[in-house]
Amino acid sequence: MKSANELWGSVQEEIKNNVSETIYDVWLSNLNLVSFDGNSVLLATDEFRIKIIEQQFIEKIKNALKTVTGLDVEVKFTGVENEPEKQTKVTSYEDNTDDEESTFETFIVGASNRFAHAAALAVAEKPGASQGYNPLFIYGNSGLGKTHLLHAIGHKIQQEKPEANVIYITGEQFINIIVENMRNKTMQPVHEKFRNADVLLVDDVQFLSGTEATQVEFFHTFDALINNRKQIVLTSDRPPKELKALADRLKGRFEWGLLADIKAPDLETRMAILNRKAKVMGVEIPPNVVEFLAENIKSNIRQLEGAVKKLKAYSTIHGVSINLATAQGAVRDILSSSVPTPVTVEKIINEVARSFGAEPDEIRSKKKDARTVRMRNIAMYIIRDTTGLSLEDIGAEFSGRDHTTVMHALETVKKGLAVDSSLQSAINDIKKNIEE
Repeated sequence: MKSANELWGSVQEEIKNNVSETIYDVWLSNLNLVSFDGNSVLLATDEFRIKIIEQQFIEKIKNALKTVTGLDVEVKFTGVENEPEKQTKVTSYEDNTDDEESTFETFIVGASNRFAHAAALAVAEKPGASQGYNPLFIYGNSGLGKTHLLHAIGHKIQQEKPEANVIYITGEQFINIIVENMRNKTMQPVHEKFRNADVLLVDDVQFLSGTEATQVEFFHTFDALINNRKQIVLTSDRPPKELKALADRLKGRFEWGLLADIKAPDLETRMAILNRKAKVMGVEIPPNVVEFLAENIKSNIRQLEGAVKKLKAYSTIHGVSINLATAQGAVRDILSSSVPTPVTVEKIINEVARSFGAEPDEIRSKKKDARTVRMRNIAMYIIRDTTGLSLEDIGAEFSGRDHTTVMHALETVKKGLAVDSSLQSAINDIKKNIEE
């Protein structure tokens, strides 16, 4: 029989599998087991986290306990003393990045990113000068150069104005800083650090979604900087209006300035990126190989960089020159991973959950509140429409629901589409995302 601590380790793994990595790391990773008697479990963490966990994550803990133990267990909490010495610090730009290569000089400009590049350069040359560029919100899929532009802005400002207080931070780092300093009651230095910035660069701001305390803090930081005509630049994997779990007042502020999207690079730009990377790495790639790679790796700049690295390593290790035949063998794994993944039930459910700021297990669950039912109905509709699965098979994906329940869900969505254009728009966006 497992010990209580071994059981709790299994419960933690179950929790981790049913929440995002960010949520687990920030809110649930430091829950410690105090006691477990088969009927109730006592968990220890700091008082600040207890309030958030009881409001937002208690059901996930209970579900994990039931999955592991087979029992409906009462969950109780006890507070522990804070440890101020472990608080996360806010660092300035030069202390918080070692990315020296991401400059405007190394950024390959093409039709897919020209507008975002121009906007980023304008901000870097005159930060805070134009309210029309404040904030600058750059969005697009992963691996297209958003972070490169963010660092390019930071490098250029720091180079031309060494005295400027430039802060670079990721959305996840911001959450950790606010949580730790709230817990330790040391928020005043954090307020002063962020709100005295001349330029605030926030990467992956979508991670602020769903965390009320950090959203409130970011809201006040945002207003303080804008009111003092300081520059804010944000990046995200989607535009503000699609950040479903973000407070409306924040989404509105993100749209105050300039929105600039980055799309997948065209063939000409992909070839230029490959040639640039090859030159930097000191490897000669024949034009026909460059064209071959550019034609087959279409959606991710990081994969283009990876292909050049792989070719160089392959050529060095095997002592062969780079030609079309060796290239096809050397980057076979990269080419296969660049092919769009097939649409699966899990992918659809995950995308519906992301679009509505929920967790996938909520949609699969037996919860019957209006919000969950709406998400579940949409997921069933898209699964039926894109995969052609039978009603019975679809029902099995949602806690074993009967085919008549699936049929009712499909009819509900169809009726909604006839009178609600926003529903059609939401479904189209979800379909677009799962097919990318």
